[in-house]
Amino acid sequence: MLGAFLQGVLRQRVIILVASVALLMAGLNALQGLRIDAYPEISPVQVKVIVKAPGLAPQELEARVTRKIEVELLGIPQQAALRSVVKYGITDITVNFTDSTDIYWARQQVSERLAAVWPQLPDGVSGGIAPMSTPLGELLMMTLDGPQSLTEKRRILDWQIRPLLRTVPGVADISALGGKVAAYEVAPDPLALARLGMTLADLHQFLSNNNSNDGAGRISSGEESIIITSSGRLLDLEDLRQRVVHWQQGKPVRLADVATVQLSSLTRYGAVTDSGQGETVEALVVALKNADAARVIAGVNQALEVLRPGLPQDLQIRVFYDRSDLIERALTTVSEALWIAVVLVIVLLGLFIGNVRTALVVAVNLPLAALMTFMIMDYFSMSANLMSLGGLAIAIGMLVDGAVVVVENTVTGLQQGGRNLPRLHLIYRSVREVLVPIISGTAIILLVFSPLVTLQGLEGKLFSPVALTIMFAMASSLLLSLTLIPVLTTLFIDADKVHTPTWMLTLQQGYQRSLARVLARPAPLLVALVLALVLALAAFVDSGKTFMPEMDEGDLIVQLEKTPTINLDASIDIDLRVQRALLAACPDIERIVARTGSDDLGMDPMGLNETDMFLQLRPREEWQVADKDALKTQIRTVMSQFPGVNYGFTQPIAMRVSEMISGSRGDVAIKVFGPQLQPLQQLADQIAALVSEVPGAAEVLVPRAGGMHYLQLALDYEQINRFGLSVAAVQQVLRSSLEGIHAGQLIFPERQVPLLIRTPVRYQVEQLLHQLHISSPAGTLPLSAVVSAEEQQGPVLIRREQGQRFAVVNVNVSGVALGDFVAAAQQRVAEQLTLPPGYVLSWGGEFENQQRANTRLALMVPLAIALVLLVLFSTFGRLNESLLILCNIPFALIGGMLALWLSGEYLSVPASVGFIALLGIAVMNGVVLVEHFRQLHSLGYSHLDVVLQGAVRRLRPVLMTASTGAVGLLPLLFASGPGSEIQRPLAVVVIGGLVSSTLLTLYVLPVLYRRLILERQHGQ
Repeated sequence: MLGAFLQGVLRQRVIILVASVALLMAGLNALQGLRIDAYPEISPVQVKVIVKAPGLAPQELEARVTRKIEVELLGIPQQAALRSVVKYGITDITVNFTDSTDIYWARQQVSERLAAVWPQLPDGVSGGIAPMSTPLGELLMMTLDGPQSLTEKRRILDWQIRPLLRTVPGVADISALGGKVAAYEVAPDPLALARLGMTLADLHQFLSNNNSNDGAGRISSGEESIIITSSGRLLDLEDLRQRVVHWQQGKPVRLADVATVQLSSLTRYGAVTDSGQGETVEALVVALKNADAARVIAGVNQALEVLRPGLPQDLQIRVFYDRSDLIERALTTVSEALWIAVVLVIVLLGLFIGNVRTALVVAVNLPLAALMTFMIMDYFSMSANLMSLGGLAIAIGMLVDGAVVVVENTVTGLQQGGRNLPRLHLIYRSVREVLVPIISGTAIILLVFSPLVTLQGLEGKLFSPVALTIMFAMASSLLLSLTLIPVLTTLFIDADKVHTPTWMLTLQQGYQRSLARVLARPAPLLVALVLALVLALAAFVDSGKTFMPEMDEGDLIVQLEKTPTINLDASIDIDLRVQRALLAACPDIERIVARTGSDDLGMDPMGLNETDMFLQLRPREEWQVADKDALKTQIRTVMSQFPGVNYGFTQPIAMRVSEMISGSRGDVAIKVFGPQLQPLQQLADQIAALVSEVPGAAEVLVPRAGGMHYLQLALDYEQINRFGLSVAAVQQVLRSSLEGIHAGQLIFPERQVPLLIRTPVRYQVEQLLHQLHISSPAGTLPLSAVVSAEEQQGPVLIRREQGQRFAVVNVNVSGVALGDFVAAAQQRVAEQLTLPPGYVLSWGGEFENQQRANTRLALMVPLAIALVLLVLFSTFGRLNESLLILCNIPFALIGGMLALWLSGEYLSVPASVGFIALLGIAVMNGVVLVEHFRQLHSLGYSHLDVVLQGAVRRLRPVLMTASTGAVGLLPLLFASGPGSEIQRPLAVVVIGGLVSSTLLTLYVLPVLYRRLILERQHGQ
């Protein structure tokens, strides 16, 4: 079958050439259409439910809202995790599904369950399913700077900027933060209402019933039809004031007579500050899941340009975070490495082959295989990102292996085939001889990388694109090697002009002499091999273990946590003072934008005591400090001036990845599950104290779940009944005096303004009971007449997972390997902490991913090696030769492990990918040698000549395979842009492993083949 296929290729050379040109055009088109991002889509299939219940304390909200929704959601099929965060007035529930779940099906299931439970929730709650975005969907952050008031800036953002930006393809929503949302405020006078015999409920009903337009239908007028409408909507502030609420002695009593009506703002749950100068307003662009980040950002920027002429001239939109900067820098890093690798590989091919035309025929495989890979990526909706393009960079050196074998064997066949046979027949015979080895070799590479496709969780989403890109590229290279390359050899290769380079002949002579000495006295080499194995094992034990090197995104976030009882104004004041101190002490910080509390969408429901400070840094070439660690040291010095403020460092994407992994922020998340909040907090504090003493604990942060002050008002039911009131009426008065009661909206052509019933007086605790009055049928009375008060301590937030409460300790690790830190921390906690009954400890974060990846690879890599053994056995038909080829694997691991240890890199998932890549190359080198040994042995060569002549003749292809693989990764080894931290361990392992694998393959394998295969066969 393979012979017939090859005959068809050589007979239809024009069709192959035309198809290749078409492939070139289609590949270029696919490249232009690929989605572009810094990372692959690593988010789980996730649905968020955000419910707002203004005025409800966390425990009350948990009991009346969160638990009910959780019970309903826990039964959804294909659910992977259910997490909740409950804070004052808001609960954020996150449902994660298995990766194979369709996102629309998941949202439909959550929507149905939510609709079923919604009637059971308290009146006044709002919210629902959040936009279809992901934790990494925050693409663009900007502030509105100008002399306008915070209310005016917020109006411009909500009603001019946000509606337009939401029309940009790929935008899920625009989250607004900071500023003041305008509202019409009606502050009733309890005495005036009492004189009219009205209550607060009557006022609320009046406002609700007297603010609407309506349609009545149609009426006929002759032959015409006239639409009847009625207008009763409130028009403006003055119209609101003049509305008649009551008639007394024939005179109208207007709303202005019983209440103060004014323009105010909604209660604020957060704020944004800028560089210590004051408050501002921020807009955050949230992208849809699987949206093309680069195109979304370009669309938003284009929409902003369209919008600018309609904005006030003195209003500036200043972007302080743009994901496209990271995308450009990350892709530039890997793209430059890719192009440099291509050039180096082509140069190397020319040096080894010694003929420019022949080298170019082989090099054709590189661009065409890459373009075919882009076509397949586009078909499977894969994005061009740091990981997928990194996989292509890894494969560059291997893409020419099949073409090299085809061309080299063809040249040899033409030179030795004589003049009597047709040239096309000689080429056919030469290519036919190497078809099976080429296919088997490619199958081995595909099998070697298959374990990466089986990885789960975050590591699977990160490294599956690497493996898939390599497999796509290798399959494309195989197809080209069996079709286009044989056709090109018929057209462009002149065997008479192809000669082995002089330097290669000299190298072969030197290698023959050294190999002869080794074959005569193999003992020193075998002793050296054993010592190398021992050193590699020692390096493995001594090397640090971690999940993933931290990628430098170029941005820095300082997270602040203050006392839970702090109010918004005091929190803003601390933020401004910290910003001014940082800008004064750290000249490398250009700007600081800090966001305190929750955003409007509720996607990140922080408390008033929590702040994320985005540090916009100057260009790296202008830095006065050596690196980011030195900058962090400066920041730590500044933060020591603010006692009582906890802080930690993170980056925009790293922060969201940590939250996505474990629902918490940090490299390690230690969770304590249990029923009671106070014991949970105490256990978390004890764990934090123990862990902070473990070397490598850079920041240990325990989110303060407790410490909030509550004024618990106990209602006196007898007194309430005595005065003709109800519990609901008293609670309505309380809410109207503090949070406010929504009574409708004033609708304008370009915007809508909420209408609130709220007292503008900001009561202190001691004033609330005596100065707040309630209207009743018996007249007005102070609040103290129907309630008693007691100050208590309570939670500021409640964290839940799978229906259970938990407390968390977030740890950021620096200076030591993550795995080593976790092992030491677990030992210390186990020795010094005893958990009470009913409480359970769980370790998560990146450490959890590392364990899962190691477990999966420990299972799948041996299985892949067993399948490789099966392919080798089916190729050679002898188990002993197949096992001998697999001996090349430890040869490669020796150099890879020693190189990793010497470079100071940690043993991480990227390093593991490097070891997997080594397996394929090492096995391929072994196949090249053993296959030729078998050919010489079948021709009757002596045992010594079989291994000596066979190894010398195969020196060039072995060196070409190893050197192209190593040179292809050299650019990644020396790259310094974003993403280089992930690629460097992989390059170190492969290059180091190729050095040891090549040397040991060329010397140890001939010795072992002679002793274990040839001599045993002769003895039998």
